[in-house]
Amino acid sequence: MVSLNGTTVHEQKGTDFVSFAKSAYKKFDIDYSKFFKMDNLSKLAFLAADLLLKDDNIKEKQNIALVFSNRAASLDTDRRHQESISKNDSYFPSPAVFVYTLPNICMGEISIKHKLHSENAFFIFEKFNAQYLHTYTESLILEKKAEKVLCGWTELDGEKYKAFLYVVGKSGIFTHSTHQITRLYQNK
Repeated sequence: MVSLNGTTVHEQKGTDFVSFAKSAYKKFDIDYSKFFKMDNLSKLAFLAADLLLKDDNIKEKQNIALVFSNRAASLDTDRRHQESISKNDSYFPSPAVFVYTLPNICMGEISIKHKLHSENAFFIFEKFNAQYLHTYTESLILEKKAEKVLCGWTELDGEKYKAFLYVVGKSGIFTHSTHQITRLYQNK
């Protein structure tokens, strides 16, 4: 399911992640041919970010930083890469898979599509860490390193996945607080 500001905008039950991602790509009329070459974590983050950035009506050259986090970095892709180098009889690791063995590559894809030349960071935490996201994001805005920050959690491991992203600026609908971030993350 994809929800934007609490409203479900796309839902597809009983499919694998790749099929779901492809249907969301079509539903939201995304035009980015490199999408189909991405690993699944990048597809997940890209879809969520694209929907938010379109909704936010970003202006080209606007200074939007990216701050993402998850629990397992790019482990899903790392496993596929490991499988490709573990096979002695067919040892031909794919450079296309290797490229995505860093979690911050998904932010690069988002930056390229939306022409963002900004700060970005990908943090690894045991669990969702609203306090850290809040503190880091606030510092970027207060120190004028960013006008806005797209931040949140993008986790994918096989068929288990979740993306929770939000945009923070100097003003907005909600107060940017640890409590509010946690409430939104927990969907309450």
